[in-house]
Parts: sequence; C-alpha cells; structure tokens
Amino acid sequence: MDEDRIPDGWVLWNHESDGRVVLTYRPDVFDGEAFPAACLPTLYLAGGSRRRRPGPARTPEGDHWEVTFFLEPEVELDAGGTYDSRDRALEGLFEAARRFTEGEIDVRSAYQVPRDAYLDRLEALTGREP
Repeated sequence: MDEDRIPDGWVLWNHESDGRVVLTYRPDVFDGEAFPAACLPTLYLAGGSRRRRPGPARTPEGDHWEVTFFLEPEVELDAGGTYDSRDRALEGLFEAARRFTEGEIDVRSAYQVPRDAYLDRLEALTGREP
C-alpha cells in the first residue's frame, strides 16, 4: 500500500497481511478532550461483507472488497462502497478520505438524532462551514 496517497489528516492505523486496512482521522484531536475519542472517524477496507466489522482474520469472499466509513461505533456514513478488486477498493478508500478531509461529505445525514454542537466543530475541523 502506498502510504503517500493517504490524504492529510488521516493515519494508517492498521494494515493486515490479508489486505485489510484501517485509516483514522486526526487521532491527535480525538483524545477525549477536544473531541470524544469514541467519535474517531474511521475507514475500514476489508474483503467480504460490509455487514461484518473487521475482526480476526477473514478470507475475502472472492474479489469482493468493502470500504466502510464510521463516524462513531454505530454511525456509518454512506461514503464507502463495494468493489470488485482490492486495488479499486483502495482507490475508493483514498477518495472517501479525501472527500471527508475537504468537507465534501455531509456528516449530518448519518445522524438520526442531531448533535449540532459536535457536528459544527467537526465540520470546522474539516474546513467546512457549519
């Protein structure tokens, strides 16, 4: 994996030998003080179903790769996708990370219960005006 392609603000949290990748956004500020640690934006790339979170080693189901984007443990953004190869999934992972960093993703749409004060701060962090 070419770490130089990871957009600013994102950190390679994990890269497994089976192809799984985990990126996190600004873990330096999601420390429980500035932003809640549980709200660390996280992108997962894994082989198989997106209904199952990455865990112990799994065998990818054919060439089926998923990119899943969580704002919180139970809050998923509709910014990932399903890909027919790992290379395409990596492209999707980097694109989702870039779009988030540049404020192009509507994070509010992922929440059923508004968290306006928190989301205002998150949008300001990514350069998007609340």
